[in-house]
Amino acid sequence: MAWIKRNLVFVIIGIVAVGLLGASGFYIYKGWSDNTAAFNQLNEIYTELKDLTGKKPSPGNEKVNNIETAKGQEQQIRDWIRQAGNYFQPIPPIPNTGTNAVSSEAFAAALRRMIDQLQNEADVASVALPPQYAFSFEAQRKLVRFHDGLDLLAGQLGEVKTIAEILYAARVNSFDGIQRVRVSQDDLSGPQTDYLESTSATNNLAVITPYQITFRSFSPEIAQVLGNFAASSSGFIVKSINIQPAGSFALGSNANGSPDAMAPPPSAPVPTTMPSRGGLQTVLNEQLLRVTLLVEVVKLLPKK
Repeated sequence: MAWIKRNLVFVIIGIVAVGLLGASGFYIYKGWSDNTAAFNQLNEIYTELKDLTGKKPSPGNEKVNNIETAKGQEQQIRDWIRQAGNYFQPIPPIPNTGTNAVSSEAFAAALRRMIDQLQNEADVASVALPPQYAFSFEAQRKLVRFHDGLDLLAGQLGEVKTIAEILYAARVNSFDGIQRVRVSQDDLSGPQTDYLESTSATNNLAVITPYQITFRSFSPEIAQVLGNFAASSSGFIVKSINIQPAGSFALGSNANGSPDAMAPPPSAPVPTTMPSRGGLQTVLNEQLLRVTLLVEVVKLLPKK
């Protein structure tokens, strides 16, 4: 104790020094711990950035912001889809109830009215039809009660009407027939010539329904039919076209009133010679053609 008294100042200085050393050690330890945590966080950020940069496509760098570019391209696609939607307007079903609830009575009455209307429109447009043609609805024509699929049948009736009127507008010579996909149990009893052996397809955007159309005309009318489908706002896509001389076919009907090819074929057209004042003669030999079109109706799904 005497030594402490004699060296009190030195002792106090020593105690203070030890305290400062302890505080310094704690500060250094805390700083080291913070640095370690920051270093680990930096490594995690670097690893994540490296992974993102290595992806295809990468998010970009300080000069190229691929994320913003992708957002802009996504907006362009959405704008394009919205604009393209103007060319895929839905065809109203017949009857159009505003819902999928279609009664047997309403459909039976609408079907008979529509068959009569299409036959009258064909007469006005001078388009020949098979005798008593039902436009692929022979199985439903005389029914008053239906098993199922009335909403789908109503949709098909509206689409068949639109397709027939496109041909009428082009003034084709004859409308031999149209084939559709089966959507009802009643379709199993219909004539084979009314149906396609395929089904509608559904993807993330739309329902695609095929129809096969057969008609006869000359080349200008064929061009007009294709132009009418292209100009339609109802989303028609012509998938294939088959053209043959109509001389090997004759318009007739089978026992069910559906179109059929019958013999004998009509005589071949006789070339007409146009007189000229000199040089080569001009020969006109416009030939009647039989055309088979495979057309798809694209119906956009409701927006979610």
